[in-house]
Amino acid sequence: FLLQQTQGTIFPAPNFNPIMDAQLLGGALQGISCEKDVLIDILTQRCNSQRLMIAEAYRDMYSRDLITDLKENLSHHFKEVMVGLMYPPPSYDAHELWHALKGVDTEEKCLIDILASRSNMEIFQMKEAYLMQYNTDLQQDIDSETSGHFRDTLMNLAQGTRMEGYADPSTAAQDAMILWEACQQKTGEHKNMLQMILCNRSQQQLWMVFQEFQNISGQDIVDAINECYDGYFQELLVAIVLCIRDKPSYFAYRLYNAIHDFGFHNKTVIRILIARSEIDLMNIRQRYKERYGKSLFHDIKHFASGHYESALLAICAGDAEDY
Repeated sequence: FLLQQTQGTIFPAPNFNPIMDAQLLGGALQGISCEKDVLIDILTQRCNSQRLMIAEAYRDMYSRDLITDLKENLSHHFKEVMVGLMYPPPSYDAHELWHALKGVDTEEKCLIDILASRSNMEIFQMKEAYLMQYNTDLQQDIDSETSGHFRDTLMNLAQGTRMEGYADPSTAAQDAMILWEACQQKTGEHKNMLQMILCNRSQQQLWMVFQEFQNISGQDIVDAINECYDGYFQELLVAIVLCIRDKPSYFAYRLYNAIHDFGFHNKTVIRILIARSEIDLMNIRQRYKERYGKSLFHDIKHFASGHYESALLAICAGDAEDY
């Protein structure tokens, strides 16, 4: 069982002084023209808990809300980045899920990205934040805004009931057999069994199950799912498998698609960079380069521009020499 050191790109700033930072931000926001470089220099170079302390100092100093001031002074994607950095991680997930569920069109890919990749603890905290921020229950909203087996699987993930640390080789072969049958039969009952196993077994257990699946069927589980199922149900199942195997690889793949397939899908790029900045963005960067030959830094530079580009590159971190 491979335990790789996960590493983000943003760390707590040394010699941190929230009062000084709040003052600099106030000056930058209240000037005649907003000094965007100052905002980038400060907010992308402090960790989330430090940013929250800056927001508190800012409120004490100016009797104003920093998020509100950022929203009023900035626009477009640059605004989304700077405001996104100001949310605590569970609130940011909740914010993204709310907009994905309550927008004009449900953004299924956002729901998949978040719910397939978060730990039980992260899911629990995000549900609490969701309830606090929107005064409604995340699971109820998933229930009313999605449908079919896609909905059932999301609902299961949103319970945050995945076993932790437990692995039993003797049941791995049974589970693999059930998964294989589910790919042959495709009845509602089989789909149900499939998602129950993928949503509730521990990561260690599923590693063994996927190995056994390969032995039984001669096929990789991802290929089998892609062959047998379609639509968002299939995308979600594949995302769960990929996240169990290697989360940084999953996010590298999602970033690559968001940058290349949709003519730069800004929301996805912003969400992944911010959400993973203190968890595993350094690992995501490594996987991206290994898999696609070009660095994430290079691709963002190629597609984004202006202060928006500068902010994304600052979160992505690293120097041009690394690329």
